[in-house]
Amino acid sequence: MMSDIDNSVVVYGAGYSVYVRIVRIVLAEKGVSYELVPVDVFAQEGLPADYIARHPFGRIPAFSHGGFDLYETTAVTRYIDESFDGPALQPQATRERARMNQIIAMLDNYAYGPMVWDVYVQRMEPPEGQHPDEAKIADGLAKTRRFLIALTDLVGDRLWLAGDTPCLADFHAAPIFDLFQQAPEGAAMLAEFPSLVAWWERIKVRPSVAAALA
Repeated sequence: MMSDIDNSVVVYGAGYSVYVRIVRIVLAEKGVSYELVPVDVFAQEGLPADYIARHPFGRIPAFSHGGFDLYETTAVTRYIDESFDGPALQPQATRERARMNQIIAMLDNYAYGPMVWDVYVQRMEPPEGQHPDEAKIADGLAKTRRFLIALTDLVGDRLWLAGDTPCLADFHAAPIFDLFQQAPEGAAMLAEFPSLVAWWERIKVRPSVAAALA
């Protein structure tokens, strides 16, 4: 395992980004010091040319550790967990690790778009000069309900999403749930799932999560 003082760690992205927050939470959980280099994907002047060289798809975050460059959040968080000292953030048991990977994929494929873009953005930060798209919000809520039902069934009575201790799935979910519950409709829907409300109350007060979401 490498110490966090062996090589510099740099995260490129914007503090408001869900996926930048995920990486920052994981770094904090591992006790890794890092530099956050601001990159705004919505800047009027566009992305800097050198950033496109770092991330050819123009997304955030990008990550660098001692000259090793990496992008795609799930690859980055697994690399951080496996490369630095600190508590293990992936279950050792094969089935729990598979469940963790399943939930992360569900978050990316079925939750992030509806919960963040369709519900939170439309209700809380609609595009300038536009009213919230009520049809998009309704559709996002319907898709989110399906996701929350599926997630509740998978989690059962566990304290954390994929086992007895927090793992990468919990830290992947936290920034998504944070934005969703800021929308009134999101908070109302989440309240229908008491086990997930209890999980949210536990995860949001962890120092790593609270700092990233501040």
